[in-house]
Amino acid sequence: MQIKLLIATFLFSSVAFAQQCASDTSVPLSTPDERFIVNEDGTVCDTKTDIMWQRCTFGFVFNAETGSCDNKEQQLNWQQALTAANNSRLGGHDDWQVPNVKELATIVERSCEDPAINATVFLGNHSGNYWTSTTYAKDISRAWTYQFADGLNDRSSSKTSDAFVRLMRYTFCPQSEK
Repeated sequence: MQIKLLIATFLFSSVAFAQQCASDTSVPLSTPDERFIVNEDGTVCDTKTDIMWQRCTFGFVFNAETGSCDNKEQQLNWQQALTAANNSRLGGHDDWQVPNVKELATIVERSCEDPAINATVFLGNHSGNYWTSTTYAKDISRAWTYQFADGLNDRSSSKTSDAFVRLMRYTFCPQSEK
């Protein structure tokens, strides 16, 4: 089963990576597949948090026909990320936002690294920094980022530096039928 998941992840992701996940099945997944509803419009609905996410890292465009991310991801500075969220109309919705630090933490897969995310549900992933909307309290010229190599948010980044983005919005997610 795990080999099939790894093969599917590689085949349906437009970015090749060397994701490693714990093989100890006694460690529960923090973001199991059945928690998410994958939509054909390039969004994913988290039934635990009622957050809808972009399936692909910002800049990529989800291709429903191939189940992959096309084009190229973009790294943006913090202000550009906020503007991109405001301008996004993904899935016909106009209320996209950059997640705060707690919201982004909900999609970190604690049993995986490089990247620390469910690579079956979320595509076009990177191990680098992803923006949050949370300003660093000790220095307002900085904001918290999550580094998806290991899923830690132990750093803030200058708001003028570039990082990846995954947009989110609140919605009602019906319970998965899986």
